[in-house]
Amino acid sequence: MNYPETLYVFDLSNGYDAELIRSKKWGIGRYNEKRSGMYNTPLFDDGRNVHMGIDIWAKAGEPVFSFDKGQVVYLRDNDQPGNYGPTLVIKYRTDHSDLYALYGHLSRESLDMVTVGQQVNKGQQIAEVGSPDVNGGWEPHLHFQLSSKDPGEGDMPGVVTENNREEALKIYPDPRMVLGDLY
Repeated sequence: MNYPETLYVFDLSNGYDAELIRSKKWGIGRYNEKRSGMYNTPLFDDGRNVHMGIDIWAKAGEPVFSFDKGQVVYLRDNDQPGNYGPTLVIKYRTDHSDLYALYGHLSRESLDMVTVGQQVNKGQQIAEVGSPDVNGGWEPHLHFQLSSKDPGEGDMPGVVTENNREEALKIYPDPRMVLGDLY
């Protein structure tokens, strides 16, 4: 994304404030943040509330770019309330291992911008941010998450329970390792 140098860092530990998010042009939701009272749809009845990605809040339609050269491995519309909506996963090769990146809360048109098996280049537009009516009901943003393991589908647990936090931190590394110091 072409985000500004300085981003508003949201504190979502006390819940989701759509009005505050709408009042900012750009913002960041933090990795490994416990977000109490935010996940209220049946999808989260299991108590998941620790965020495993970084959210980049922006306006709907904002272009999303690949952070490096990779291959599209999964496309999916996770269309349940509270879920990602249109989602893609790209496999990247870093040093001597594979790294999978999930791009979630996209526009429905994003699912036609790339195809499974397609090679993408660093800086190539691969998607765009979706609106609330297609991205699970959230204010427009990109959920960006890394995984050291192949998720096997166009989905990853974007939030985990506190009991699963330590194991999840081993599987889902901090996205700032590829995005830089966003906060």
